[in-house]
Amino acid sequence: MRDEDIDFSDIPPWTPEMFKRAVLRVNFKPVPPKQQVTLRIDADVLEWFRARGAGYQSQINALLRAFMNEHRSQP
Repeated sequence: MRDEDIDFSDIPPWTPEMFKRAVLRVNFKPVPPKQQVTLRIDADVLEWFRARGAGYQSQINALLRAFMNEHRSQP
């Protein structure tokens, strides 16, 4: 089959919003599984993250990871 014979009509086009939310995985290292926990967060903080839309829990996780990486060498 040639490339021009492939039917892509059932695949939605990529939008700028999709690219904005894309995640770059360098060297394709496996992503460790997440663990479900109960965490108490101030209501206004949670409301702010939820207002950002789908993926807010992943955003919280990314911020916590960045903080952890910055402070890893500290006790």
